[in-house]
Amino acid sequence: MKPRIEFAHLPTKIEALPRLSAALQGPRLYVKRDDQTGLAFGGNKTRKLEYLLAEARNQEADLLITAGAVQSNHCRQTVAAASRFGFDCILVLFGEPPDPPDGNHLLHYLLGADIVFTERENVKDKLEEVFQKGQTDGRKPYLIPYGGSNPTGAMGYVNAMLELAQQDPTPDWIIFPSSSGGTQAGMMVGGRISGYTCKILGISVDEPASALKANVAKLAADTAASLGKDWKFTEDEVLVNDDYTGGGYAVMGEPEIEAIRLFAQKEALLLDPVYTGRAAAGLIGLIRKGFFDTSDTVLFWHTGGGPALFANKYQEKLV
Repeated sequence: MKPRIEFAHLPTKIEALPRLSAALQGPRLYVKRDDQTGLAFGGNKTRKLEYLLAEARNQEADLLITAGAVQSNHCRQTVAAASRFGFDCILVLFGEPPDPPDGNHLLHYLLGADIVFTERENVKDKLEEVFQKGQTDGRKPYLIPYGGSNPTGAMGYVNAMLELAQQDPTPDWIIFPSSSGGTQAGMMVGGRISGYTCKILGISVDEPASALKANVAKLAADTAASLGKDWKFTEDEVLVNDDYTGGGYAVMGEPEIEAIRLFAQKEALLLDPVYTGRAAAGLIGLIRKGFFDTSDTVLFWHTGGGPALFANKYQEKLV
């Protein structure tokens, strides 16, 4: 295994969802609480950052640089980890900044990030510019990719699957939001290492299934290679459903609103408008279509994101 700094609150619990299961009249539903990983409201990126920060420290970096949307959960957890372990942090953000800052964006500032705004199509160039400036200024920058999704970050979910293999119950399906691909790639590698045979189905947040499958298959192979394993993953092995991308990235529609309210009112689980709300909408839609057998055990992997609920652009639609 790769170097790791252990700071996440692990293992995260698995909880039954009996009232939600009864309301949907489908399979037995459970949730794995990666919204409770403990770093500034937690989330799935905390697992990835355990490995990414270890690599940054080994490279003697003093500056973390990453990118995301204005309400990015990944950026919130990255600057939180930077603050905790003594790194400076620059966030390259795209999207319209709220005035005043709210949700995750408020936390970006509170946690001490330096913020650079750009257009989404210019993120790659702006990241390179910020990185080069850091080097020119005599810093030792470490670049964390979008979503923390590279072979180092994916190790967080290799380890998560080894954790899951020691817990009960054993699900037939795992359902979660998939976007940059690192979580799903790590799950696939960890599943193969542990011999776990459940089906790992990512609900696409924004990408067409074909693109996401290709990305996850390559990232899973690269992650396995980083562990010395010559494993291939075909796109057919990557399970993705892109029927629930709705109005596009970060556009909360009626399916997400229904899912957020249903999870809150049946199980007191708070989902976010962008990722877990969309994945839960997909789960609900698939149950209503009869996709799962009623005898199945389905695990919803809660990847966090709660602070985005407090962004004004979403609040007005939820009340």
